[in-house]
Amino acid sequence: MLIKEDKNKARRQRAKRTSGIHGTAARPRLSVYRSLGNIYAQIIDDDKGITLAASNTLQESVAKLVAGKTKKEAAFIIGEQVAKLAMAKKVKEVVFDRNGYVYHGRIAQIAEGARAAGLKF
Repeated sequence: MLIKEDKNKARRQRAKRTSGIHGTAARPRLSVYRSLGNIYAQIIDDDKGITLAASNTLQESVAKLVAGKTKKEAAFIIGEQVAKLAMAKKVKEVVFDRNGYVYHGRIAQIAEGARAAGLKF
């Protein structure tokens, strides 16, 4: 009998190995989550326990921008949006937390979008 591979379990195991990523006031953490249809990004200061900026494909303002685009194009836009919100709060450098996802496809596009908007990591 064939047993289907649990990809989310493998992702959680990879995430545990990189659980030492910690955002500070000087360099907050850019955390990424992707579901089957949507993508979420937020910038977190772990010392204070607050979210400085967040963007996802479900927000009305962003949903208009990503309408009719591919998932990769939408991820690039999310990266740009979260970077613009961060720059407005004087955040220029972040630590990238990919949450165990492979740096490929939509995750890479979020990073490229954030870099294109001016974030450094």
